[in-house]
Amino acid sequence: MSHILSRRKLITTGLTTAAGVSGLGVAAVLAERYGLVPPDHGGIFGVGETMTYAAQRILMSRHSLAREFDRSQISKVAPINGNPPENETYQRLLAGGFKDWRLTVDGLVARPASFSLADLKRFPSRTQITHQACEEGWSFIAEWIGVQLSTVLNFVGVRPEAKYVVYFSLDEAWWDSLDMPDALHPQTFLAYGMNGRELPTAHGAPVRMRVARQLGFKSVKHLKQITVTDTLKNFGDGRGSPGPSIGYSWYGGI
Repeated sequence: MSHILSRRKLITTGLTTAAGVSGLGVAAVLAERYGLVPPDHGGIFGVGETMTYAAQRILMSRHSLAREFDRSQISKVAPINGNPPENETYQRLLAGGFKDWRLTVDGLVARPASFSLADLKRFPSRTQITHQACEEGWSFIAEWIGVQLSTVLNFVGVRPEAKYVVYFSLDEAWWDSLDMPDALHPQTFLAYGMNGRELPTAHGAPVRMRVARQLGFKSVKHLKQITVTDTLKNFGDGRGSPGPSIGYSWYGGI
């Protein structure tokens, strides 16, 4: 058994024993010791959020993949949740065919950068046919094309102390974040195409985050900025997402 698996077994045994013998509170303390506490760990459901996140990180490989489907399984209808931004900035970019759109990548990186849509398309592309599962109960299968987030992060040079990636929408109400394991996962990418065409406005044009291993609210539409950071305390209410304020978990793993 490898050192990693032995360590995982040790942590898992400790968490399970603590939860069964001394209560979830002690298990949560152990999770914190090993850096397995999500940013929304406070409040009445905090221990449960911690146990879910810790169990996922311990038991599942960082490289495990969401299921990918055949083209024949692509849904005929892709439901839409929400409307495109109505603010002046987005409407101006839309009217100009997104030629003036830029994605800023900053924070704990060696080379902060600003990318046009054409810039992103110069990176090696990635196509996947995956399941988009909405937290409200509906879902669909679609083909997505884009660039892996890890490719962009490697280009700008993520600093060693980085722990999270925070990403923001042109819809000012929406932003979210991922820890570095999910940000660097091969199925996490910046999607600019859908089902063989440019990404539709209703589905996030010009670029949306696509996080295949998490619920749909993590796949934020209409991206404008990505910030690499070592803490989420300075973003929103410190819980890593607006999701917890409306009843969603920060970690939306599926």
